Amino acid sequence: MEWRGAFVGGEEIAQPPNAEVVEVQSPWDPKWIGRSFLAGRELVEDAVESSLRAFEVWRRSSSEERSSLLTRVADEIAHRKERLAELLVFEIGKPIVWAEGEIARLEITFRLAAQLASIERPKTLDLSYDPRGKDFAGSVQREPRGPVLAFVPYNWPYNLAAHKLAPALATGNTIVLKPSPLAPISSLELVRLIHDVGCPAGVVNAMNLSNDDAQWLAQHDGVKLLSFTGSPRVGWFLKSLVPRKPVVLELGGDASLIVWEDADIEWATQRIVASAYGYAGQVCISAQHVLASAGVLDQLRVRLTEATLSCKIGSPLDRDTVCGPMISEGEAARVEAWVEEALKGGANLLAGGVRNGTWYPPTLVENAPPESKLGCEEVFGPVLTLVGVDSLDEALARVNSSKYGIHASLFTQSEEVVRACHDNLEVAGLIVNCAPTIRFDGMPYGGIKDSGFGREGVAHAMEAMTEPKVLLQRS
Repeated sequence: MEWRGAFVGGEEIAQPPNAEVVEVQSPWDPKWIGRSFLAGRELVEDAVESSLRAFEVWRRSSSEERSSLLTRVADEIAHRKERLAELLVFEIGKPIVWAEGEIARLEITFRLAAQLASIERPKTLDLSYDPRGKDFAGSVQREPRGPVLAFVPYNWPYNLAAHKLAPALATGNTIVLKPSPLAPISSLELVRLIHDVGCPAGVVNAMNLSNDDAQWLAQHDGVKLLSFTGSPRVGWFLKSLVPRKPVVLELGGDASLIVWEDADIEWATQRIVASAYGYAGQVCISAQHVLASAGVLDQLRVRLTEATLSCKIGSPLDRDTVCGPMISEGEAARVEAWVEEALKGGANLLAGGVRNGTWYPPTLVENAPPESKLGCEEVFGPVLTLVGVDSLDEALARVNSSKYGIHASLFTQSEEVVRACHDNLEVAGLIVNCAPTIRFDGMPYGGIKDSGFGREGVAHAMEAMTEPKVLLQRS
């Protein structure tokens, strides 16, 4: 059994008397169980007070001190990478190759933050546009806002936590981290690692919270910024509770892929299948809708069907596994119900569609009704839809009809088509000749419409967690 407590004031807190236990069952190994507990209101208040006290010291730390801490964290991640990856495999059923990929990105995220922290300096203001400017010297520096409250989902419990932790540490902020109740052990393991390498007491606090206590904490005067990754329903609700606080929301998506008539069909098929079914599609930028130009629809249908049927399902420990279990039987049953609804509405099942407990197979559906849940909501499971389009305008209109907007993909050799899609698609990012799941940890990342508010990516999160402060000196 894996046990993790709460982290408050630099200490790992054992379970208080009468605290409610949080138990996590591996979605594929019944022998693996993780346990933690829900923090009570008193412990939550202690965490905020600890963050506020630590902030008064950490905000004045040097860029060298912050960079050194972040580098030590990255070094320790590299040292513990096998253990960290194994924990992901058992707690959330992430296939081992995906788990190793998350650990590699986790290390990159902290190293990038260390690099950016080391070069944080006031920036000179150019005042030459105004005749009065000749009498002044001006600069602007970024000031930390104060304690950050961070919400982390289950699907990337290390690296999505890192995209909140690392920028906070780099900018002199303190942070209270709320892990997902479905994957608290991994996120708390990362917090333990950060303390093991010498994080000052109170700079990073972490605990499991009930929904009521999470809402209360979000509204606490001691919390200066909310950073939330998770469902649109919860994210927008939290934002409504704190209209006067800065908020960064990274929410859901239903990524579309346009396969144009000049696309490399073999390459497109390979990338689409890996994106749609990898880690059972439990990524907010997993491929969900394929819009195929009429000239390649028949060929693509054949190739996608073959690739879906041959996609490897199996133990997350098997290095050949692409599609492992879903996080819970309830989630797998939900996906099954959505597919059945689409089929009743006239869609065609080309492959997959039979659930076994937490396992839902790679599934390909053609002509899902746009009004069905599969057609208009984020499936967050290993299901791909296929539809033909007669023109680029039709493809653009279909993508833009979605209420979501994180990434879309385009497979083409035409720069003209690339430019038309980039200029007209209502998404935050267009990925050309690769899957929508590609993300580099330094680039701006987030969504528009229902998919989010603000941007992550280390430098962009650092900007969100700070405010500009101007210095003008008359000569």
